[in-house]
Amino acid sequence: MGAVYPARSPLLGARALALSATAVVARRLGLERLRERANRPLMELAEMQPVTAAWWRERRTRPGALHYLALGDSTAQGIGASVPGRSYVGQLADRIEARLGEPIEVTNLGVSGAPSALCARDQLPRAAKALAKRPADLVTLAIGANDIADWEPRAFHRNLAAILDALPAHAIVAELPCFHLPWNDRKVREANAIVHTLAAARGLAVVPLYAATRRRGLRGILTEFAADAFHPNDRGYEVWADAFWPLVRARLDEIRAPERNRRARGDDGSRASAALPPRI
Repeated sequence: MGAVYPARSPLLGARALALSATAVVARRLGLERLRERANRPLMELAEMQPVTAAWWRERRTRPGALHYLALGDSTAQGIGASVPGRSYVGQLADRIEARLGEPIEVTNLGVSGAPSALCARDQLPRAAKALAKRPADLVTLAIGANDIADWEPRAFHRNLAAILDALPAHAIVAELPCFHLPWNDRKVREANAIVHTLAAARGLAVVPLYAATRRRGLRGILTEFAADAFHPNDRGYEVWADAFWPLVRARLDEIRAPERNRRARGDDGSRASAALPPRI
């Protein structure tokens, strides 16, 4: 799909990277004041977490013909976007509504900062309650980015297996995105191998998010991230939504297939009169 949201100035991206690097160096050297100043953009985004959570709670109250359930972390919430509705979850919801021509219900259980362990512990019980009220027609999961800092592959495997076992057979699971940092790339690739192994064993579709974000290259690094140089901005989340969209669209077609078949037949199960040969 063509880009809807503009990329930001590369100069702003370069400044964000410089501040991020400064924060890392200051932490290692014990320069606390410098670290605090360099981390100010990150702290400002962190302060938005209650706002985004409240936005999604309100969004959950809007009824719709289709129920979309999302699990994940701050990227599901939309930290880094200009408004929470421009997270990849929000952008997918907009695309779905445009395709269906009617509103949908969205339950976004993503929690900022959540690693796989907290997703399994906290979000799965909430998902069970939501599904008990209304089954989900579409489920997406993007989790694991917050596992990389303290990477433990066996724990991630255990946590992700528990999460996937609780999701419906039509759930769509995303790879971890590219971090664009060589020292993290090995961990991300290892995590994505686990994602593919566990998803394949359960017949779940996997979003190729790593490749979608990696091929954005230097320009993507400079123009598609928020001021903390970690979370995507509106355009960055659009890249995520683009990666999800083929599988989401296929799921929508799967949902609507029975309805189309009914319309192709009469209400009594016979073929519609328009499809019958003309009488002689």
